Amino acid sequence: MKIRAIITGATGMVGEGVMHECLQQPDVEQVLLINRKPSGVSHPKVKEIIHKDFFDLSAIESQLSGYNACFFCLGVSSVGMKEDEYRHLTYDLTLHVAQTLSRLNPDMTFGYISGAATDSIEKGSSMWARVKGATENALMRLPFKKAYMFRPGFMKPTPGLKNTLVYYKYINWLYPIGRALYPAGFSTLQELAQAMIKSASIGYEKPVLEVKDIVKLANR
Repeated sequence: MKIRAIITGATGMVGEGVMHECLQQPDVEQVLLINRKPSGVSHPKVKEIIHKDFFDLSAIESQLSGYNACFFCLGVSSVGMKEDEYRHLTYDLTLHVAQTLSRLNPDMTFGYISGAATDSIEKGSSMWARVKGATENALMRLPFKKAYMFRPGFMKPTPGLKNTLVYYKYINWLYPIGRALYPAGFSTLQELAQAMIKSASIGYEKPVLEVKDIVKLANR
């Protein structure tokens, strides 16, 4: 199956890594980037829409049909935020975009970047984990063909990309040690991207993918 993918968050580290892998894969024939600011990417596969307000997609709805995958990599850090603010920018925003896409593309596979230790029962003490858990649960109830929740841990960045977070150059030395001692918590960004692409092309047996599932699917 040829993949026609919408990617959000391509100006961030994870989204750029997913986009980069999509451009390398022959199974991905089209990529639509929806960004708040230009990515600077020029490629025959890529179309880019600059759109500031993800809570109101009415102006671009006509351009969002005809896609069979969405790799949702847009997100904010919970640091310094109160729960209602973080929920608005995480749960509300993600669900608004997802509801629109599920209506326009019922044959779509939706992939969501969540995080390790996300709280599926939404009852734990960690605010961000509860909100992410609620977001995952709501996404899995939408009428997509398939919806997959990806929970990466420590990710080794893809070399050469411009949006890699600065602090990774100080902590990258941890990756080979962590992968050897605790493989359930360590993957590469390339593996995450490959797993997202394969979730759309061949699927996976579970809707929630922890790190070990991400690595397994990437190498399938």
